[in-house]
Amino acid sequence: MPDGNAPIVVADSRGLLGLSTIVVWVARAAWLVVAIVGGDAIGQALADRSRALQFAGTIGSWVGWGMGAAALAVAGVATLTVARSVIPASLVVAAAALIGGTEPGAGGALVVPAAVAAAAVCSAEFGRVYIQASAYGDEQRFGLRPPIGYLVASAVSWLATATALVITPLAWAANAWFLAVAVTVVAAAGLALLPIRWHQLSRRWLVLVPAGVVVHDPVVLNDTLMMPSRTIVSVTLDELGIASQTAADLTGPSPGLGVEITLAESTPVVFAATPSNPTGRVIHLTALVVSPTRPGSVIRAARRVGTARPGGRDG
Repeated sequence: MPDGNAPIVVADSRGLLGLSTIVVWVARAAWLVVAIVGGDAIGQALADRSRALQFAGTIGSWVGWGMGAAALAVAGVATLTVARSVIPASLVVAAAALIGGTEPGAGGALVVPAAVAAAAVCSAEFGRVYIQASAYGDEQRFGLRPPIGYLVASAVSWLATATALVITPLAWAANAWFLAVAVTVVAAAGLALLPIRWHQLSRRWLVLVPAGVVVHDPVVLNDTLMMPSRTIVSVTLDELGIASQTAADLTGPSPGLGVEITLAESTPVVFAATPSNPTGRVIHLTALVVSPTRPGSVIRAARRVGTARPGGRDG
């Protein structure tokens, strides 16, 4: 068992962030390729359309690409949400171009880099760089896997909003009034109500700091959970899901390998508010399970200071 006064943070995270930095540059390179090849695909789809439709499609495409480029240029929690909201929408644009008459070769040339960029920005490695970029001092932030229900709802709502945003200027330019009104309403409602919910997924992390361990999760918890070093008994992998039967499940729930934190004393936790419990349910726990996107990185960081028990795989 570690000394209760031992710090829980590792001094150097460069090794953990090396691969993540590569993923960020892959996303940036792929997004540049999207700009290079996307013009041909979009141009083919709009070639036989009205001047107004060509203008709307071209301007809309460049605005979207510029927003993605700006988000890729500056790492941070806010730009993580922007990148994950905007860049995958290039696949919606590619699908629209193919439906609009783009040749399969040109459409495929757009789909490939768009898919690479989307996969990169949605990866745990990309998220780690952007989450860590907004950290304070000696904080080391590890992203948490999203609760499956929240993720599905967010993905469906994003797809509806992104599709409506792509179609809206085209429908108005084509004088398709009924369609234009319908997609405008969907796009406006989506932009007014949903981005804050999407942003909550970017604000979920497990934090190692000199004073202890913090769980910052506005989706699952009403308040940030802070655990001082003196109260932490161990940090271990929940390899078989056995720990969650006795420890409080703070994963959302989220499937996959978790990390169990055992405490020496009971600690109160307030869950996020629900319609049936607007103030949030309060429990007292001595052990909890969270679901970092890369649990092995958390365990290796904890092992450096003797917080994690030996044995068990890194994940």
